[in-house]
Amino acid sequence: MTNLDIGNATLSDMTNRVKDYKVEAQVLDAATGQKETEYMNAFWSIYWGYFNSHPDLKSAILMKAVWIVGKGWNADPVTTVILDHISGWGKDTFDDILFNMIVQMRVNGDAFSEIIKKNNIIINLKPLDPGSIKIIVDEVGRIIRYEQVNRIENNKVVKKFQPDEIFHLCHNRIGNQIHGISDIKSLEPVLKSEEESFIDIKQVSHRNARPLIMFKIKTDIPSKIDEFVKKMDEALNKGENIYIPDDENTISYEVVQVNVGSIVMDWRNDIRNKFYRTIGLPQIVPGAGGQSTESESKVIYFAFEQIVKRDQLLIEKQIWNQLQLKIKLTPPTSLMQDLQVDSQKDLGGDDTLGVQLNAANKEEI
Repeated sequence: MTNLDIGNATLSDMTNRVKDYKVEAQVLDAATGQKETEYMNAFWSIYWGYFNSHPDLKSAILMKAVWIVGKGWNADPVTTVILDHISGWGKDTFDDILFNMIVQMRVNGDAFSEIIKKNNIIINLKPLDPGSIKIIVDEVGRIIRYEQVNRIENNKVVKKFQPDEIFHLCHNRIGNQIHGISDIKSLEPVLKSEEESFIDIKQVSHRNARPLIMFKIKTDIPSKIDEFVKKMDEALNKGENIYIPDDENTISYEVVQVNVGSIVMDWRNDIRNKFYRTIGLPQIVPGAGGQSTESESKVIYFAFEQIVKRDQLLIEKQIWNQLQLKIKLTPPTSLMQDLQVDSQKDLGGDDTLGVQLNAANKEEI
């Protein structure tokens, strides 16, 4: 009998074998102090691929754009006439162009449209491919021009624009960076995890509908095996019955069942929740809000309402600063009054929340 001495046990080396999570150090993409510094998003085609292949991402970004510009805008008569004559590529409206640029801005980090003028009056805005535009800044980080390149011909410069010839929307620019930040940059790990989870569960569901069957054929003659495989596959594909001799010495089978555990589904739900938190879209907006109460949904909606108004304000200011046109985007329907009524009911007359909401409403006005 083998002599087992517990004193000969050895320790594992998990400290060195399992590495601690570390964040990769990053620096701002800022001016380098040289005469010119350029930036063009090298990941645009990847982000564009994510946008078009991931339905939840596409829906969320489109939904945010709808909330910002979907209810239209108001302006004085002269500005309205100018904007109503903008046609983009020929069939656009000013609303279409704003929607287009907001989507591009969130996918790419920056969105660009060529400003076309006649007699110093804007006659058109033409959206440009953000993956073909270089931002050029001077030694202190100020934009001095834009360059449009031909990506097929090794990024050959085909046209140069002065700063006032490009309408540029920049998303979440931080510090002295010379470009915006894509929503997809921080979402990439979540998107990969969600897609992997979806593919795994899809395969399991398919196997539950058409389970894997392991046939044990009591022969090793290739012709006999091929004949059985052909008949069985044909029967399964057609959904037909098959009749074989009742002899366990000839053939037996085993159905391989695969079930999705609750841990897997919880993991998938956690990925989905993290996705919506990261992109900043409450799940009640696209109709995936789960089990929240009516009161909770109203508070969530009200919080999102403030984010939309903030985004609208930024767009309005950029239109004024870059195009010298003043518009007012129509805000989303407010739930301020509903929340005030709810707070009175819940607190039995102690309307502390209502007073705070009313004060916030007056301050906004």
